[in-house]
Amino acid sequence: MSRGHVIALCGGVGGAKLAFGLAHVLDPGDLTIVVNTGDDFEHLGLAISPDIDTVAYTLSGLADPVRGWGRRDESWNFMAALTAFDGEIWFNLGDRDLALHVERTRRLAAGHGLSTVTADLNGAMGITHPVVPMTDQPVRTMIDTEQGELAFQTYFVREQCRPVARGVRYAGANEAKPSAGFAAALARSDLRAIVYCPSNPYLSLGPILALPAVRDRLQALAGRAVAVSPIIGGRALKGPAAKMMSELGVEPGVEALAAHYAGLLGGLVIDREDAGSEPALRAQGLAVLVTEAIMHDDDDRVRLAHETLDLADRCSA
Repeated sequence: MSRGHVIALCGGVGGAKLAFGLAHVLDPGDLTIVVNTGDDFEHLGLAISPDIDTVAYTLSGLADPVRGWGRRDESWNFMAALTAFDGEIWFNLGDRDLALHVERTRRLAAGHGLSTVTADLNGAMGITHPVVPMTDQPVRTMIDTEQGELAFQTYFVREQCRPVARGVRYAGANEAKPSAGFAAALARSDLRAIVYCPSNPYLSLGPILALPAVRDRLQALAGRAVAVSPIIGGRALKGPAAKMMSELGVEPGVEALAAHYAGLLGGLVIDREDAGSEPALRAQGLAVLVTEAIMHDDDDRVRLAHETLDLADRCSA
């Protein structure tokens, strides 16, 4: 029996892991996975949606278990051939992965929206849970750095996050609308929980929160919203979240994360390594779950999904 609908907000690898757990806990009708598209860009003439693809490959069992992104059992003949032509090889596209990008590009060029294309391609991969882009309109994450403003993939992949970050903006966010699937999920009367997956708060979830009216709606739902911290012991398990916090003048840690999401959360899931911060978080009015927050395998993903939903239920009780 359904206990209500859950919205999971997520970005790449960390978010995809918890989305996998939630998809194994909840029926397709009880979960909407909303994915960041601020990372999307065009490369070699192809429309690339890295976070959507990471979530899709993870849910379908096709993800590379070592890298966490891209497809398992990948080959790289295309990239090797491109190297011979002195092509742009800073962003790797595997041979199997290329098929997804080529087909997405074809369908978008034919006039189909990103939501429709995503649903069709995910369905072909056997994914039954709704995975929706945050918007069908272009929003691009831009990083203000010591080298000037850099597009996300330039900063993240080509420059390997080395430039010092001074700020982040989400180009196009003010003009973008939530996708139909996202808007419908936010409007549901049977909403059980909002889950902020362990994704970078600036680069993965920031673009979602930058959409007009979304933040206000999420603030109204804060009593049933919980986040899983991507920061453990002052460090990020993957990606530049902790580095960016430091560069933006914030002490990396779960207390800073809670402050970043102020007004949006009823609860926070933190790792045992950060148990000492529990009193301070409770003083901020948050319910806190201290647990093993690192997802080593599929069992961990499912366990953490159960625990996160239990915390959300306690917050809204």
